[in-house]
Amino acid sequence: MPLLAAGLPGVKTTVFQAEIIVKGKVTEENGTPLPGVSILVKGTNTGTTTDASGEYTIAVPNAEAILVYSYVGFVKQEVAVGTRNSINVTLLGDSQALSEVIVVGYGEQKKETLTGAVTTVKGSDVVKSPAVNVSNSLAGRLPGVTLVSRSGEPGQDGSTIRIRGMNTLGNNDALVVVDGIPGRSLDRIDPNSIETISVLKDASAAIYGAQAANGVILITTKRGKTGKPTITFNANQGFSQPTILPKMTNSSEYAQALNEVDLYRNRPPRYTSEDIAKFADGSDPWKYPDTDWFDEIYKNWSGQHFYNATVSGGSEAVRYFVSLGTKTQDGYYKNSATKYTQHDFRTNLDATITKNISLRFDVSGRMEDKNYPTRSAGDILWMVMRGKPNMPAYWPNGATGPDIEYGNNPVVVSTNQTGYDRDKWYVLNSTLQLNVKIPWIEGLSFTGNAGIDKGFNFRKRFQTPWYLNSWDGTSRDANGEPILVRGKKGVGDPNLTQYTEDKQDILLNGYLNYEKTIGANHMVKFLVGSERRTGNGDRFNAFRRYFVSTSLDQLNAGGDAEKDNAGTANQSARLNYFGRVNYSFKEKYLMEFVWRVDGSYIFPKAKRFGFFPGVSAGWRISEEGFWKDNISFINQFKLRASWGQTGNDRIEEWQYLGTYGFQNQNMVFGTNIESKTLGETRIPNPNVTWEVASQADIGFDASLLNDRINITFDVFDYRRSGLLWKRNASVPTSTGLTLPSENIGKTSNKGFDFNVSYRGSVKDLKYTFFVNGGYAINKVNFIDETPGRPDYQQVTGHPLPTKPSDPNTPFDPDRDLYYQAIGIFKDQAAVDAYPHWGGARPGDVIFQDVNNDGKIDASDRVRNYKTDVPRFQGGIGANLSYKGFDLSILFQAATGALRYLSLESGDFGNYWKEDFDGRWTAENINASKPRASNRSDEYWRSQRNTHLLFNTNYVRLKNLEFGYTLPMGLASRLGLQNVRFYVNGNNLATYCPGLKGFDPEDNNTGGINYPLSRVVNGGLSLTF
Repeated sequence: MPLLAAGLPGVKTTVFQAEIIVKGKVTEENGTPLPGVSILVKGTNTGTTTDASGEYTIAVPNAEAILVYSYVGFVKQEVAVGTRNSINVTLLGDSQALSEVIVVGYGEQKKETLTGAVTTVKGSDVVKSPAVNVSNSLAGRLPGVTLVSRSGEPGQDGSTIRIRGMNTLGNNDALVVVDGIPGRSLDRIDPNSIETISVLKDASAAIYGAQAANGVILITTKRGKTGKPTITFNANQGFSQPTILPKMTNSSEYAQALNEVDLYRNRPPRYTSEDIAKFADGSDPWKYPDTDWFDEIYKNWSGQHFYNATVSGGSEAVRYFVSLGTKTQDGYYKNSATKYTQHDFRTNLDATITKNISLRFDVSGRMEDKNYPTRSAGDILWMVMRGKPNMPAYWPNGATGPDIEYGNNPVVVSTNQTGYDRDKWYVLNSTLQLNVKIPWIEGLSFTGNAGIDKGFNFRKRFQTPWYLNSWDGTSRDANGEPILVRGKKGVGDPNLTQYTEDKQDILLNGYLNYEKTIGANHMVKFLVGSERRTGNGDRFNAFRRYFVSTSLDQLNAGGDAEKDNAGTANQSARLNYFGRVNYSFKEKYLMEFVWRVDGSYIFPKAKRFGFFPGVSAGWRISEEGFWKDNISFINQFKLRASWGQTGNDRIEEWQYLGTYGFQNQNMVFGTNIESKTLGETRIPNPNVTWEVASQADIGFDASLLNDRINITFDVFDYRRSGLLWKRNASVPTSTGLTLPSENIGKTSNKGFDFNVSYRGSVKDLKYTFFVNGGYAINKVNFIDETPGRPDYQQVTGHPLPTKPSDPNTPFDPDRDLYYQAIGIFKDQAAVDAYPHWGGARPGDVIFQDVNNDGKIDASDRVRNYKTDVPRFQGGIGANLSYKGFDLSILFQAATGALRYLSLESGDFGNYWKEDFDGRWTAENINASKPRASNRSDEYWRSQRNTHLLFNTNYVRLKNLEFGYTLPMGLASRLGLQNVRFYVNGNNLATYCPGLKGFDPEDNNTGGINYPLSRVVNGGLSLTF
């Protein structure tokens, strides 16, 4: 800039001072580099941020410039440049990040004054996992939150999430809120756009009312910061495979097992010793094949890739964050018809209109393209598990082999040879937020939000016949080659079904915030607001068959005969009023009261609104004089306690109305026959209402040794009432009554969760170690069940039964009743010596005579008190950095879950190798496994028993990442701010001694779920 200087008398001399280039590094007190620190030339829009090594470069206009350094959780610092070209800055922790801002319902709070049980994870930790689905990246990172992955199928691989275990007989899903809007997707959000994820685990969730009983997950996305544009590009190439696959018998072993089945049925063996030898030696693959169906259908590795670019920056007037991403995930199958592709974008804009008015305008969208074969993953895996090794997937000449059943040969039905099933979703989410500071009342502000979410679904399922080849085992041509017969399988002719769905959700809310500091010691905050949510949707589908060619897959190319169509619609509406009051004295004694009056369309008019309060308190004991004077090594200690009530309205709609539906039942009216008639589908319950959750929590937060050690610990006691249950036990079915569900059930749930971290450094080595976990055990306090049952069969007083996979399917109280397996009958004398099932013989499973009445019957079944959801889940890990190198590792563990696994073997399908190797035979009477059986012919296959119940306690190497960041000088010579290379992996290794051959998180009783993924990935991150 020009400066005036004295020269000759009467002459003005202009001197131009050049810009000053300042370089430096920003660290914490212990020397740990701080990436992402905002550095701004005070009074201007000129700025930059530190790279992964905490280094920065910035041009300032002159020596009078002042640099402002700011970072969340640290004290803002201003430094005058003067004549220096190098400025290194150490930022002091604002109570060592206890003043970190935590997202809560409808606002933010400083961590040091937070009184609720809230756990968080940063987006920077989430992106360390190469999982395509965000929910699969969170296990082991959020204490008190149990995440279980049931399937790895692309597009269908979301984790089941349980906050502090299970509390209800109905839907246990948490409420997901993204940037203040409920109901948006956690699974499909781009992890590079996530700032933080907060989980409300206690009464702090009461501000969300009738949808918050199962906890609330709050996702906050990134926003632009003042400064020059920062462009970041991330590219990942990964490869996935099943985490674990079972070993099955080969053809000679399978033949031997079938011979044993014949022996036990007093039939001659179907295979000779010469046949078995030929199966083993492979000398005649036409007549004696040996097929490994898993090897035939699965690739060694399946590809996936992920690309993302973000741009952020802005001025004091307008700030922006823009993200573009694309990801693709291939299926495991060879020539796979399974593939998932997603394209997404996000634009978050912040504008300062005037001194007192600001706007936020966020728009995000994604396109999900799911491609599947016309057979479901369950059908395909069912055939793979059943795949008989003495049947060929392909004949030796390369032709496809015969079907196992129903035209299903997995190597064909997993491809697009049977047609296709394409499912596309287009989702657009938008939010406009207005913030107004009321100028004539200091501390008073108004916030208004309008959110509109649109979704469009287009699905097309085109089924075509396919062809397989069979051989009768004898027919040959003149050259001696087997003659194969090509046969049509599947549908008789091509058919097409198309589905469309259009849905819309609108949210409008407004709330007043007031914050006032009274004197030097008192602080009061007040929030009050109202919110309205409405939703509607329309669905339509059409069907045609008799296509003249598979080349034309449009509806108008189908025939007119047997064509069909259908359509449905839905509506929803909610209206609520909510508020929060905070008070603190010297930021030492803390209180909070939250409330919500919630009205839901789910319930009848007279019972539509409910009141949900929550109260919490905190005491920062470490601020007391006696503590500071005597316990200096614990520099922060806060006690917390909370109690509140939330609701759960996730039940079947319109239960208070008598409903009717169309039935396919012919009725005669005069001379007319009507095939579509109306019939009553449900008896109404005019008193139906929400479940009520009463939640109590006591915990503490502590920091020790100058914040090197941080500890959070909570214990909780939850009581749930008003659970929907039918009185079918006390009112027998012989009355002919079909009763509605009533709010009569009661449950309780107790447990604890914790998080401990330690950070430190040794010269250039910086490290953080952490361990976390959560334990919860529930109990049914009351449901209507059959009177007179023995205690060991009752549900009341014991943990909740296993929940069906469909969240809308009610519990079956008898599902968890098992005969107690206590061994294997080794000989006839053992059978004769103990009460047994009728027809039992040596090699069968021994069922315990529980009631000692000398016989085995239904009275000997005992309720199992564990389900397929772990009671404890936790994580242990570390983050280390040394100069440009960084390493993060996360182990995840879970205990307290069981899995029932009964495979369909024999004439119906292959044998699990573990069952075959450990089976009872006349030569191995001390076996750990029963004799070879045929499907469910034997009583211990057809009756649920503990022999088929497996312990799924496990430890998993959940995530591992190793990275290297180029030195700043080298990166700058390349024209870049930051260059980082990394490799990482997800689900890399699993140890589960109680169940071998199957993933412990899978809960399918037949072993036919699409397997979970092990992923290895390489990536590059560039910052411009």
